[in-house]
Amino acid sequence: MGRKSPYPVEFRNDAVALYRAAGGKRTYAAVAADVGGTGETLRSWVRQADEHAGLDHGRGEQSTESRDETMRKARLEIFQWLTYYNARRRHSALNYLSSAEFEQQQRARKLTLAA
Repeated sequence: MGRKSPYPVEFRNDAVALYRAAGGKRTYAAVAADVGGTGETLRSWVRQADEHAGLDHGRGEQSTESRDETMRKARLEIFQWLTYYNARRRHSALNYLSSAEFEQQQRARKLTLAA
């Protein structure tokens, strides 16, 4: 953890409330200038308040999936796409054959050489 904030909790909560009251019409920097802080500091306070409330920062809605589940789904989708794409995409390094075609060709060559 970092050092203790020089700003009292009530001050931080008020600054976050002021930013949220603007409804997205004012930037972090503009609101922070009004309260005597920096935009990055206010952004950090808003993010911490969202995390404390269990909100998914950026969407402003209740997070329904855990981060691990989301990562698992993303990895699965990437794997499925790569499996599909790499099996069909032509590669210049493989004499413009797909990966699957190149592997078949190599297996056939090994079998003929072994025979």
